[in-house]
Amino acid sequence: MERFEITLPSLHVSALQQSALCGVVSSGNLEVMIEANSTPESCHFEVNTSADGFQDIWRAVLADFSERHKVGGLNISINDAGATPAVVSLRLTQAYEESQEGSDA
Repeated sequence: MERFEITLPSLHVSALQQSALCGVVSSGNLEVMIEANSTPESCHFEVNTSADGFQDIWRAVLADFSERHKVGGLNISINDAGATPAVVSLRLTQAYEESQEGSDA
């Protein structure tokens, strides 16, 4: 089990409408939780994963997500049970969209 944190800069503050939870921790899947934070110029990720040694891949997937959605002012917690990068990207997008319901973001 590996745990690490990554903070990525952002030029855009997300208009968080509500906290969001998406996915389920099980074999080959993951859970994503999104909450607001008090640092609008960055997005903070906390990753708990069963797959050791893939921090560079995680950083690339999270950076891609941050760039596509221009996230800022968010804490994103991920509990992973061996999901592929495509599933990680999908769950992040689903949770982000759920957190944005009711906004024009």
